[in-house]
Amino acid sequence: MANSRASTPARSSGRNPWSIPLAVVLVLVGVFATGAGLGRTVGPLDWATSASADRPPRNERAGLAESRPVRLAVPAIQVSAPVEPVGQARDGSIAVPPLERAEETGWYDRGPTPGEPGWSVIVGHVDTRRGPSVFYNLYKLKTGDMIEVTRADGSVVVFRVDSVEHFPKDQLPADRVYRDDGPPGLRLITCGGDWVGGRTGYADNVIAFATMTTSRAS
Repeated sequence: MANSRASTPARSSGRNPWSIPLAVVLVLVGVFATGAGLGRTVGPLDWATSASADRPPRNERAGLAESRPVRLAVPAIQVSAPVEPVGQARDGSIAVPPLERAEETGWYDRGPTPGEPGWSVIVGHVDTRRGPSVFYNLYKLKTGDMIEVTRADGSVVVFRVDSVEHFPKDQLPADRVYRDDGPPGLRLITCGGDWVGGRTGYADNVIAFATMTTSRAS
């Protein structure tokens, strides 16, 4: 396990609507003792007032119909990984894949599927005691790199990386991570920065922000 790095079941039509992790947010949780988990933060969700009831129905907004992601490919960092739904942990934060499946990514199933209006969130471990995990090199992504998400309906949604940024775990920008309307986007999230140990693990979260460009049949 690296101890520091310089910068380093499908949803049904009757599913619960987009769910923000706790009203005053616990964003991401994991196994802090190993440094494999994703940190958490607390802060007011002032932006949530924009999710007003007068928005048009989802099917009247730009984007694809719902279909859960099944595979993620990020050629620039040699990632080709399955995607499984993850929900909320017991404390209301976003869960992560179990450590024994550290090469798997987790799609937050209370939010949009990739290609739907809004921002889909996919999380992954940076490392475990056994060594690097699926998002170990996420921090290396550059603006313009491409991300492909294969969905259960057979379509492939392509996203372009806009930026990759680091945030202290108590300063994760919820207003840039969670949204259920507008142009389809994607957020890939893992840990990064210095190893500080304890329940924090790594000091930062690393987030790749991406915007949908195209979709195609697989």
